[in-house]
Amino acid sequence: MNPVNNIQALLSDELSTFEHKFKEAVRSNVPLLDRIMHYIIRRKGKQVRPMFVFLSAKVFGEANDVTYRSAALVELLHTATLVHDDVVDESNIRRGFFSINALWKNKVAVLVGDYLLSKGLLLSLEQNDFETLKILSRAVKQMSEGELLQIEKSRTLNINEAVYFEIITNKTASLLASSCAAGAWSTTQQSEIADKMRQFGECAGIAFQIKDDLFDYGGDGIGKPTGNDIKEKKITLPLIYTLNQVPKARKKELIYLLKNKNTKKDYIREIQEAVKAAGGIQYATEKMYVYRDKALTILNNLPDNPYRQGLADLVHFTTERKY
Repeated sequence: MNPVNNIQALLSDELSTFEHKFKEAVRSNVPLLDRIMHYIIRRKGKQVRPMFVFLSAKVFGEANDVTYRSAALVELLHTATLVHDDVVDESNIRRGFFSINALWKNKVAVLVGDYLLSKGLLLSLEQNDFETLKILSRAVKQMSEGELLQIEKSRTLNINEAVYFEIITNKTASLLASSCAAGAWSTTQQSEIADKMRQFGECAGIAFQIKDDLFDYGGDGIGKPTGNDIKEKKITLPLIYTLNQVPKARKKELIYLLKNKNTKKDYIREIQEAVKAAGGIQYATEKMYVYRDKALTILNNLPDNPYRQGLADLVHFTTERKY
């Protein structure tokens, strides 16, 4: 069975209750907004981040109202960033469905994202969940910083490994890290434990993003490669390693292709093959496993129960998944 299905079974009561509470949280008296909220709920993904919240909470105790509000806030913030991302990226498809901006245009999509953000803030403020709000507001700040840093660096293609890790730590790993911290805080109210879980989530999030980067180059059983990052001129870890390994003249060629030929299939394939030949795939895979193992090491010092195992299963799923 898929590890996500196992975890959904382990958290079946919590996820069922969460679904009901989340629907209530996004309800609106404005008919257009309510219609869009129904559409968002219908096309939701696997809800991996709320799973991380509940598992991180239940490692230390029983889920409570703060836990449910934390999971809802995480999902609201995550959904808001996806809606805004689709506008920024001019993307018309999200998870196989039309994006909000494709159906209702950019202005409505931006306002929907703002609505989701404000709903999340109010959900916490109205219940005095100040620590949860602090934990997750930090993630929103980091995500914006990471996205802007990536945009800035992509213009000049001037990204080294240190900058790459700064980008993905902020852009991707911060929300997962905050999900784990908020979940742990909800059942312990201990900053030290919440910070330990934040570190765990950050390592898992970094491993998750490196795995996503590897999809651009295909691999065993993946059925890709996609080449999407190359088309968007994103410098990811396999390519950074390659550019540092190849002779200077070849590096200039590859950067030229990335800048000027990044939408043409033959040249995308040439970049992909250069990365494979230079060992970029192997290097990035090894780095991914380093962060996976860091996350698992933190877990090994937590109480031994099915929820700790659930977190370990989720970490393994993020690095072994085929999609």
